[in-house]
Amino acid sequence: MATDEDKVRTERARTVGLFRYRLIREAADAAHSTRARGRLVRSIAAADHTGPFGTPVRVSRQTLDRWIRDWRAGGFDALVPSPRQTSQRTPSEVLELAALRRENPQRTAAAIRRILRAQLGWAPDERTLCRQFTRLGLMGRATDPQADPQAATTGMPSVFGRFEASRPNELWTGDALHGPKVAGRKTYLFAFIDDHSRAVMAARFGAAEDTVRLAAALRPALAARGVPEQIYVDNGSAFVDAWLLRACAKLGVKLVHSTPGRPQGRGKIERWFRTVRAQFLVEVTGEANHAGRHHVADLLELNRLLGAWVEQVYHHQIHSETGQAPLARWSAGGPVALPTPTALAEAFLWEERRMVTKTATVSLHGNLYQVEPTLAGRKVELVFDPFDLTTIEVRHHGTPMGLAIPHRIGRHAHPKARPEPAPATPPPPATGVDYLQLLEAAHHHQLATQINYAALADSNLDSNLDSNVDLDDDGHPHPPPNLAADRHDPPSGNHDHDGDHDGQVDGRVAGQIQLEVPGQLTLTSPIPAIPAIPASDPDQELR
Repeated sequence: MATDEDKVRTERARTVGLFRYRLIREAADAAHSTRARGRLVRSIAAADHTGPFGTPVRVSRQTLDRWIRDWRAGGFDALVPSPRQTSQRTPSEVLELAALRRENPQRTAAAIRRILRAQLGWAPDERTLCRQFTRLGLMGRATDPQADPQAATTGMPSVFGRFEASRPNELWTGDALHGPKVAGRKTYLFAFIDDHSRAVMAARFGAAEDTVRLAAALRPALAARGVPEQIYVDNGSAFVDAWLLRACAKLGVKLVHSTPGRPQGRGKIERWFRTVRAQFLVEVTGEANHAGRHHVADLLELNRLLGAWVEQVYHHQIHSETGQAPLARWSAGGPVALPTPTALAEAFLWEERRMVTKTATVSLHGNLYQVEPTLAGRKVELVFDPFDLTTIEVRHHGTPMGLAIPHRIGRHAHPKARPEPAPATPPPPATGVDYLQLLEAAHHHQLATQINYAALADSNLDSNLDSNVDLDDDGHPHPPPNLAADRHDPPSGNHDHDGDHDGQVDGRVAGQIQLEVPGQLTLTSPIPAIPAIPASDPDQELR
């Protein structure tokens, strides 16, 4: 180990010597005059240079002059610094015990320091142990032996090589990504990409991370892009469902699940998800009034925008790894065979096994169906569409046995077949008609065409009072003299009912009666004439 360290130090010293020689080579030429050499040295000292180990350095004029003198005296070897000779302070037996990390890579420097202290009574610093781990190549990240058996046996983590499928549709990689909230509900993106071209075969947002949403993303991809040879997915609940295994078996696709705890094989789909976050999800939001982002009202709009981004942007960008656009690289593989609609529909049916009772009935999620009597006591396969449990096909060992007749239907869809939430119905356009406002306007118009007699009476009464009432010097009101004289009543007992008082009755015009009602106009009404009763003639009555 010490020999290897000496070689490293010697190589580093020679690298430094070469750097020094490159700097002074032009200035050290004997053909230059003293003045010309001085100009060269000053220009070299004023500039920045890339050091022997890649860092920028600047060298002073005095150092350059010293290097030139050393080169003239001893040549290139005089420019090479002597390797540093260090003496080891920590005893070698203690450093060798630091290899305890090799037998158990889960031990940290602090844990090994405690072990050394318990074994020897003292221990070096943790930084010293870390340098020893680095020198021995034991400073890698600790790996769980259950997830990496190689690390448990060799103490070194597994090394993964790069893999790429040799042709399009040889391998599809699928996974799910948690998306934004839309209309108050969380969304999930199911996606499949072609391993050879990195083209997106399927991508669809759903309201749940279940089998139905996975089928909604995968089925159109198989119909448009063809059937792959293999599909590589993780161990999520939607990907380990028996439905996916049946669909792959019907279409002849090999379904491969990754090892739990080791997602390294799905690096391509994870990298694509990072592109989705950086280029697509930063432009959309499910929240209203979010500046700089497009507000998405429902899943339909979100999937429409995702499809536009994939087809217009991602598929035509040059991929940094392949050097080609994903869609062009996938299309270069030539035409692909597409599954028939019948085969695709058969693959995406669900299947469950049930035992036929003695009464030739089977039950499925609370529903009761009647089957052929010859199947009593046998196990049959019930094939159905998860969204329609009224139509059930019965098969026995793969042989069609007719349809099951619904006897009692309590559920029309499979419990896992939860439909997507319906998009919010936009409100109908406003007509602009406000019925109550129209009534109020009509009411105001009606009031405006009527006469307010009470208001008129109050105003006339006030004007009459103001004109008939005088104020004295002290501000006290008193009636005018003529009004007092007109309203003077004659003494009691001397009133002449037969006199006309100059044609007036009680100060008023004869033949009229003035009716005064508080708050109303003074109404003048003519006195009805009383016909004269002729004197009775007794003689005439006797006749």
